[in-house]
Amino acid sequence: MFVQYDRDVIRANALGNFRQMLEEMATSTAMLYYLDNYINQVGGFNENWARELLELHTLGAENYLGVMDPFSAPVDENGIPIGYVDNDVYEAARCFTGWRVDHSSWESGVGQSGTFLYYPDWHDRANKFFMQQYIPADQAPMKDGRDVLDAIAAHPGTARHISRKLCRRLVGDSPPQDLVDAAAAVFMAHQDSSDQLKRVVREIILSEAFRTTYGEKIKRPFEIAVTMLRITKADFTPSDVFGWYYDDLGQPLFSHPAPNGYPDLKEDWTGTTSMLQRWQLCNALIEGWAYGTSINLLSQMPVSTRTPTAIADFWIDRILGRAMHPAENRQEIIDFIAQGSDADIDLPDDLIAERLPRMVALILMSPDFQYR
Repeated sequence: MFVQYDRDVIRANALGNFRQMLEEMATSTAMLYYLDNYINQVGGFNENWARELLELHTLGAENYLGVMDPFSAPVDENGIPIGYVDNDVYEAARCFTGWRVDHSSWESGVGQSGTFLYYPDWHDRANKFFMQQYIPADQAPMKDGRDVLDAIAAHPGTARHISRKLCRRLVGDSPPQDLVDAAAAVFMAHQDSSDQLKRVVREIILSEAFRTTYGEKIKRPFEIAVTMLRITKADFTPSDVFGWYYDDLGQPLFSHPAPNGYPDLKEDWTGTTSMLQRWQLCNALIEGWAYGTSINLLSQMPVSTRTPTAIADFWIDRILGRAMHPAENRQEIIDFIAQGSDADIDLPDDLIAERLPRMVALILMSPDFQYR
């Protein structure tokens, strides 16, 4: 079910409304199983989903106030608690009791569709107290859980946490606080907009920080693999051999063991082993070792492009879309394909065919290609 979750829940809502995304996530079969809400019921509630909902998906650990009396939690100028405490996790878990999967062969009112089911027999009907908000007993079906989602989707702490993650993803590992604040203000101002997250992303990518920041992010393994395949116009059919090379990069698809997702910091992907495996994948693609994948670089280059300088400049522009930094790196590429000959004199066909793939591989292995 994780492929469906990625396609229909995350990607479908990534530039939409955050509150809508939360409910679609909370009712997705994959998430119900992954964070154990499919067994969450009155008399023995399971807090796993509720804790990660608060700690990872909305307010974030930065707004966790620890174990304290919920009535003592500090509030902002609008009387809203500035963060959540452990008791809020427990009360949220009670609110989501009965949010389960329709999958049983013996329970009354439960079928075999495998989709979300609100099961009132499992719901805790008593009143609750979540983030200093009173939730009455015996509300309408799903109302308790929706009250929780409404509260956290509208919380300023959620706006800051989500905006900081987006700024970190798009700008740098330590984004400017004024940019985070500006993005959070857009998040709060457009809570009811169908394109809320698109507006937040637009605020970030039109910023001065986005335009002027370079080299602060590095492509993660999935980005590296996809970019290599696209930029070389590879004829690609997924295979076990390609999968072996790819998995060694450290980001197997849908396989991160913890619920916090693969890291998004440069330092997590710049170790020597990580770099070595990137180069291995590059060589496997260029040399044809990755079964199911073939690349014809010669046919993609104009026939009139024959000198080492022209060949190098064509592929640098094709792969990077800009000049190499520092400029000396360009000369390294030219020298590599020239192999001691005049860089401005045409190479014979056999030498172009022999040297071109390895020159392209060298660009793909360069620091310039790793940066995002």
